[in-house]
Amino acid sequence: MPIVQQGAINTTALLVPDLYVQIVPPQNLVLNGVPTNVIGAVGTASWGPVNQPLLIGTMADFVASLGPVNSRKHDLGTQVATAIQQGAQDFRCVRVTDGTDTAAQSVIPGTTVGLTARYTGAIGNQIQARLEPGSRLGTWRLTVSIPGLQPELFDNIGGSGAGFWTALAQAVNVGQGIHRPRSQLVTIDAGGATVAPFNVTVTLGSNVPGTDGADGVTGATLVGDDGTTRTGMYALRGQGCSIGLLADADEWTCWTSQAAFGLDEGMYMILTGPAGQSVQDAISTKNQAGLDTYAAKLLFGDWLWWSDQVNGVVRLTSPQGFAAGRLANLSPEQSGLNKPIYGVIGSQRSGDPTSSGMGSYSNAELAAILGGGMDVICRPQPGGTYWGLRGGHNTASDPGRNGDNYTRLTNYIAATLSAGMGRHVGEVVNADLFRRIRATLLSFLHNMLGQGLLGQSDATGQLPFSVICDWSNNPQSRVSLGYVQADVQVQYQAINEKFIVNLEGGQSVQVSRQVLPSSDLT
Repeated sequence: MPIVQQGAINTTALLVPDLYVQIVPPQNLVLNGVPTNVIGAVGTASWGPVNQPLLIGTMADFVASLGPVNSRKHDLGTQVATAIQQGAQDFRCVRVTDGTDTAAQSVIPGTTVGLTARYTGAIGNQIQARLEPGSRLGTWRLTVSIPGLQPELFDNIGGSGAGFWTALAQAVNVGQGIHRPRSQLVTIDAGGATVAPFNVTVTLGSNVPGTDGADGVTGATLVGDDGTTRTGMYALRGQGCSIGLLADADEWTCWTSQAAFGLDEGMYMILTGPAGQSVQDAISTKNQAGLDTYAAKLLFGDWLWWSDQVNGVVRLTSPQGFAAGRLANLSPEQSGLNKPIYGVIGSQRSGDPTSSGMGSYSNAELAAILGGGMDVICRPQPGGTYWGLRGGHNTASDPGRNGDNYTRLTNYIAATLSAGMGRHVGEVVNADLFRRIRATLLSFLHNMLGQGLLGQSDATGQLPFSVICDWSNNPQSRVSLGYVQADVQVQYQAINEKFIVNLEGGQSVQVSRQVLPSSDLT
């Protein structure tokens, strides 16, 4: 009585009389939507691996992996911190350097034993290593610590002379088993030392100080290379990010590279103009860059005043983190327009808290900015005197595709289909395959409708989507070549951008009253 998986045996060629049980998997696949709240961010930091995406959820995670917020341009921590203030909580962070970064190094006095910080950056200069007697008699313990993190303990290391220093290096560089993995802070080179171990405390950086390599970083550095070893922005490939930003990359020469990457990866790239730019300069610069795509949002160069609690200063920062965090905290069918943005205490246009500033934008200025394919964070908003995105637009000139909602919903649907529909590749083409493909797609779209990501197309209750996958769009001439095609149409919900209320008032007005159906009164 064999039990087999469906398709594992040829059921038309059985010879032995028996009971054959075939396990049949569910015929209708189920698609679960991909996350739309993941932000990919690239910038400088004071610790951590270079050109490697790190999963970050909170500022505590960021500090542990990449160091504190720094008060400087291109700082990765600044963008993450401002995005977290908007509710964002899922990041893929990539640290970049200008190539001059160094790892802190020190030699234990009286020996040739060298300690080197595991990563480059100024944080390495705060690492302390203390050697003292271990828990067991005749052994030694090394404690490696850095402010704000749990110390690492490498205990009960025995031996004497060269044997001891070799064992110490082995414990630190490789680990002492599953309960004490290798150090995440330092590496050790025994250096052929033969002296007996002794009590000593060493602070790294006395021989070679750790440096960040941040001063020479430019927009081109942040973009990086898409080669065999990917650097900068390209290190975010395949990370599932729905929104991306390069910290303070205000050079127009790198905008189209970011937009192209956004199209490739289904990522909404948040760009910024340089601080203090004029409206006329912003429009001409965007036109010079040739930027016209739904894959990117270009923020006008009115940078924002932000209270940096870590460094105790109020400073200007680009609006990218604020916008990216707000969009990440919205469902993909939503627009960033008129949604409150938090943590802003002023802008170059409105001034910092100690100045009167220039006030709000005129309608003419907003028309020029938004008409030029840009967006701006300002106040007031249509809903009140809070800060927010004033347009909710990307850089596309096509009014049917220039909304935040178009970019994010299109990318969401495409990424979900890409992640789930590939399971049908390799299956036999027949009417049953067409039925299952259509059922899978319709199930996903119905789920979107039920959750409000799609809406009924009109008062008649027509469904806002259709799926065709049958012999009508799969003729035998193409099927015989291995092609199967599913044609999917989805109508998005529009965004109320221009709300018109017609008021007719006066003594001579004749009031006509509309009688609503009882169902509309509840």
